[in-house]
Formats: sequence, C-alpha cells, structure tokens
Amino acid sequence: MHDKAPAAPRRAVAWRLALLSALLVSGMGRGLAQAQGTAPPQDATIPPVGEHPPLTPTRDVQVDYDVQPDGMPEPKRVRTWFAQNGGLMRIDSPQGMGETVLNRMTRQVTIIINTQKIYSQLDARYGISNPFLLDLSMSFSRKGTSSIAGVACTEWDVRTDQGTAVACVTEDGVILREVGVDGDGLKGRIEAVHVVYGPIALDMFQPPANYRRIDPPPPPGTPKGGEKK
Repeated sequence: MHDKAPAAPRRAVAWRLALLSALLVSGMGRGLAQAQGTAPPQDATIPPVGEHPPLTPTRDVQVDYDVQPDGMPEPKRVRTWFAQNGGLMRIDSPQGMGETVLNRMTRQVTIIINTQKIYSQLDARYGISNPFLLDLSMSFSRKGTSSIAGVACTEWDVRTDQGTAVACVTEDGVILREVGVDGDGLKGRIEAVHVVYGPIALDMFQPPANYRRIDPPPPPGTPKGGEKK
C-alpha cells in the first residue's frame, strides 16, 4: 500500500506539471505572465499598421504542431483548436495531461488538469499572446509562398523588439510554420503537421462538468487559496 500525499502539495505538483506541459512547452511564457497580472513594458510601442497577414484564424480549425523551443533535442506534438474567428483557442498538452483554453473575448485563461480532474481560471488583464497568434505590435514584410501540411501559405518576415522570425500564414490566418525569435525573445520553431477545417463545438473550450475549480497557486510567501465548488 502506498502512502497518500497531502492533497494540497499533490495539487501544487500537478499544477506545475500542467503549466510546464501546456504552457512552457508550447512557448507561452508571455501569455502566462500577462494572465498573472504582469504589465507589458511601459515603453513598448505599436508600430504603424502596414501590410500584414490575418492576425488570427478566421475559420474553425484544428492544427497539430511540432513545437521545438531552442535547446530542446526533439519537438513535442501539440494539438490546437481555434474557433470564433480566433477568439477561442485550446491547446492540448503532450500526453493528454491537460489543456489550456484562451478566451480572447473575455481575456480569460483556463488551465485544465486531467490527471486531477481540476481546473483554474486566470484573468489575462493585459491581453493574451502566444506563438500561435500574431498581433499588431509586430511588423511584417511579405516574402513569398509555400505549402505546409498540404495547405498553401504566404511567408512573412516578422519583426518585434525582441528579434526576428519567419512565419508562413494561410490566407485565413493560420500559422503553419514559424521559425526564429518570438515577441518574448524566445527562440524556437513551430510547424503544422496536420490541419483540419470544420465546425468546432463550443464545449471544447469549457472544462468538463465533473471537474473541480480551484484557485491558482498564490505567489511564494502568500496564503494559498482554497477550493471552489
């Protein structure tokens, strides 16, 4: 018989694992920081709007990506779902450990942990960003055309204050490949390996009804929040 770990530490460990798998492996450090309430740099400026690709998918679509941050020996397979003109996005972590749901309309991030059947929600008060979406803080320059996973796309040079990247984006706003430095200064590569267009049910962006909602872990040195029914 195995000793049972205390409930609170066990939840904290599961939370950290889910964050690492669903967020960090997917290169979403900046989106998480904003959801936790860290304001973007005050001196950040948005360049004048010029020619640019669609910034979010305009059709419901499921995309499987190989995600490989710089320094990782092998890519991780990540499944993503987009609906509501890119207003809703779900990212499934490798091995099915959990999901991350981004609601850009309500500026809310939902972290779902399947191993513990729990979820938590964060207020993304400063907006939501991640490597699978573009925004107007970036500047773009059209390069040419390509085809990835059997889908045509246009290649764009993408420049931010942190560096440059090359992204191949479909005419309906799906990033099929991006290589270089993202807006967070993180270097890596994402590439679509499977793309499926079609209606996606909105309940795909909700935690299962039988999962418990909990408060996210507080910053070190502060009292921990309790569970919510």
